[in-house]
Amino acid sequence: MADIFDEVSEDLRYERAIRLAKRYGGLLLLVAVLVLAGVAGQQFWQARKARLADKAATQYLAITQPLDQANGQITPAIAKATAQRLVDFSKSAPETYKTMARMRAAALYANAGELPKAALLWSRVGADEAAPNLMRDAASLLFAQHEIGIDSNADILARLQPIVQEKNPYHGLAREMQAMVYLHEGNTAMAKSLFAQVEDDPSAPQGAQHRAQAMLAKLNG
Repeated sequence: MADIFDEVSEDLRYERAIRLAKRYGGLLLLVAVLVLAGVAGQQFWQARKARLADKAATQYLAITQPLDQANGQITPAIAKATAQRLVDFSKSAPETYKTMARMRAAALYANAGELPKAALLWSRVGADEAAPNLMRDAASLLFAQHEIGIDSNADILARLQPIVQEKNPYHGLAREMQAMVYLHEGNTAMAKSLFAQVEDDPSAPQGAQHRAQAMLAKLNG
């Protein structure tokens, strides 16, 4: 008897499916087509992104490999020319390579004595919300380091403010930069307070701790 009920139930499900297909067949077909189109579109986009990334990697390495092979023995003229090539490359590069190119170009400009050009690139990376946070923070630190005494103290401190939070891995370096800014503007008390925080911070880089200790010794006479 159970088999008969099962067969009847199966027949009813089959008939219901037939009625639904007749009633909504066109709509279901459209949904199926859209789903398939979406999957195909996503696969196409992912494949395109992979091709663009491969192309960008090849271009980036073609620009930077001669520098790496020179082991740092490059002239200022070569550094500036390579930096300009990286800047040009960054204009159409995918986001990750754009940021890498700007950071490398900024370092080259700085080493060649072109600090305004380096500062401009660090500023752009620091303000680029699409760039990785660690890269943005590193750019802001480098900007602060080279712009003390050039840019306004208020602007530098504003750039450093998000980085001095305890959860940020760069907070020790950011506090060191804050102390240098306050020292430059004559606020010795605030500078000493920040240097003391860096010296006592076990998570701060050892180099930053040693520099803070040396600065405190100098300021305290």
